[in-house]
Amino acid sequence: MKKYSYVGISFIVLIFGIIFIPRIVNRVKDTSVVKNDRMSADNPYANEKLAYLKINGEPRKVPEFAFLDQDSILITNHDYKGKVFVAEFFFTSCPTICPRMNRNLVYLQNELKEYPNFGIASFTINPKFDTPTRLKKYAENYKVTDPDWHFLTGDREDIYDLANAGFNIYAAENPEVPGGFEHNGYFALIDKDGYMRSRYDQSGNPIIYYRGTIGVEEKMDENGEEEQITVLLEDIKKLLEE
Repeated sequence: MKKYSYVGISFIVLIFGIIFIPRIVNRVKDTSVVKNDRMSADNPYANEKLAYLKINGEPRKVPEFAFLDQDSILITNHDYKGKVFVAEFFFTSCPTICPRMNRNLVYLQNELKEYPNFGIASFTINPKFDTPTRLKKYAENYKVTDPDWHFLTGDREDIYDLANAGFNIYAAENPEVPGGFEHNGYFALIDKDGYMRSRYDQSGNPIIYYRGTIGVEEKMDENGEEEQITVLLEDIKKLLEE
């Protein structure tokens, strides 16, 4: 190859570096773009309106409930009317996944503090132990500031029925597991009208629930499951804008 051919190729490489490398560097520095690339951009359904979870073809609505919160105030599903909220099932003495779940909810609380129509419902699955007083202390320890984040306790059967039949989020007593209770570490997303919603996966099916046990900083757990708090935050904002 002649000398001027090498010069031409070098010139092209130089121009490419001047134009495109700064853009690539900026893209890597912009963590929000990187997250969107990983969590959303590769999903052809990422920009779709969030799915309604359905049973027998009918959109699934949060059942009626009425429980006392950490301030001993009776809170019902009607108190969340007009609000987008996240629901979880947990217990204050949980030694395993609950602390991670509630740290992630604190993250959402802080990211959404400018939205007055966002809330959280945390239902204890150990109501005998988790009195309003104990729930109040728990909320203070986690620096809960959202007035619409209610830690709820009440009749054991009502809570378990709400979890297992109402939300289809498994919860049960089990003396053989750490803490004496077992439950899924999922978050349910509910819209302003009380309907359960979720985004679609890459196959066009609703993901149904969001993983609540993996933090944004962790990105992935030991089983290779990616965190979904980032996409949950995106989807909360979608519903807030509806």
